[in-house]
Amino acid sequence: MPALQVPVLRASRARPVWVVGALGVLAACMVAGLLAGAASISPWQVVLQVVDWLPFTDVDSGLAPVEQTLLFELRLPRVLVAAVVGGLLAMAGAGYQGVFRNPLADPYLLGAAAGAGLATTVVIVLFPAPLGTIPVAAFAGAVGGVLLAYLLGNTAGRSGGTATLVLAGVAVTSFLTSIQTFIQQFKVEELQRIYAWILGDVGGGWDQFWLVLPYAAVSAVLLLLHGRMLDVLSVGDEEAVSLGVRASRVRLAVLLAASLATAAAVAVSGLIGFVGIVVPHVVRRLAGGSYRIVLPLSLICGAAFLVLADLIARTVIAPAELPIGVVTMFVGAPFFVGVLRMTRRAAT
Repeated sequence: MPALQVPVLRASRARPVWVVGALGVLAACMVAGLLAGAASISPWQVVLQVVDWLPFTDVDSGLAPVEQTLLFELRLPRVLVAAVVGGLLAMAGAGYQGVFRNPLADPYLLGAAAGAGLATTVVIVLFPAPLGTIPVAAFAGAVGGVLLAYLLGNTAGRSGGTATLVLAGVAVTSFLTSIQTFIQQFKVEELQRIYAWILGDVGGGWDQFWLVLPYAAVSAVLLLLHGRMLDVLSVGDEEAVSLGVRASRVRLAVLLAASLATAAAVAVSGLIGFVGIVVPHVVRRLAGGSYRIVLPLSLICGAAFLVLADLIARTVIAPAELPIGVVTMFVGAPFFVGVLRMTRRAAT
């Protein structure tokens, strides 16, 4: 019992400092995101305008009506969607890593995103439906993709090592992506729009933000409530049972919550990779391994990471715009190689 309590308590004591610092970074990234664009707006005017939007406040920012419209209708929803999607993907990655006890687990490596993307493509291309039904279809696809990868990974047995599940996820992702590509051929005239969706896009406006918000709230609350249980599972199923924790029930709840988070993110932003593996690993390095701190910090840092990635995507080749998925892949691919090398070194 003492071995279980010491790291959890240490991470818990550090929690307020890390959370406050992460919130400060997120706020700075969001303000920078509001400032970025062809039209130059004073940072002080942006701050005043944000304060004016708050309830029970009345502040004159000095912005012209056109500038206020630009800020409120274009930049603000884009920053908020990026923050929500980044937070969801990072939390989902942390949840998957806790469930499978695999540091390489990630929504995109386990087939969750590919399943959600396939289901979303089917709904959009073959069965046009109201916007609100897309996350439901994406959720079913995400759960199906993860379960398929898990079942395929189990066929290799325990001797496959920590990389077995990831290899199964890569195989499932490739298979589902090939089906998605085949279905896209039925709408050749919309390939450019579909291709842009595959590379990621957070510029959908307020409709996308309000669409993803309820799913984000439910999945985030469920994952945060299971942080302590994931800490218990990390010491092994036998020890968890002796402490009165039903391991199978906890895994199922976290798996569904993480899949819901992934599905919601994919439904509104497309396929944005590597957020779920980069952010949780950085958080663990800085703040410790307790999921009571990893999950909330992953939510905040994931939001900041994707807002910053979107800022880079909008400015690096301005006035043109780089797909946000290209930015995350540029950062995430070498990071994944480094994590893989560390995992192999630890295994030997």
